[in-house]
Amino acid sequence: MDPGSRITGFGVIETRGGGYQYIASGCITARGETLAERLRSLFRGMEEVVGEYTPAVMAVERVFVQRNVDSALKLGQARGAVICAGALQPLAVHEYTPAEIKKAIVGKGNADKAQIQHMAKVLLNLRGALSADAADALACALCHAHLARSLERMSRCRQTMTAGPQ
Repeated sequence: MDPGSRITGFGVIETRGGGYQYIASGCITARGETLAERLRSLFRGMEEVVGEYTPAVMAVERVFVQRNVDSALKLGQARGAVICAGALQPLAVHEYTPAEIKKAIVGKGNADKAQIQHMAKVLLNLRGALSADAADALACALCHAHLARSLERMSRCRQTMTAGPQ
């Protein structure tokens, strides 16, 4: 998930063998006049996404410090609404910084939006336009999938080493 106080991107992928399968992506637009109404809208929108696609885990981009404190607080509240929608299912929720996501997808922590969009499309074999918010959410999902796969390999290697020669 790429949470925002007005628009939250979502991306659903599946790991298959050594690759990844695109399932869905899009944006949830917060509706309402007040912050509380927009947060409820994000929460319900995320509940619908989780209900429709039944993911096993949720990966969410962490808030980074912004110069505008009010914007950072609103973003944090939007993240809270999104995380709660997943946690109530209950999904395991994993969080990654923008730099961790960029490094996992592009290979460098200071990649720009265009690079993220391009790599998300390449890694998932997508054609056509992909919004920046949806691409960021897919990149977050890919980051988690990369890390989970690496940790699984390390665990198998450790088990093999511990078992010793047969």
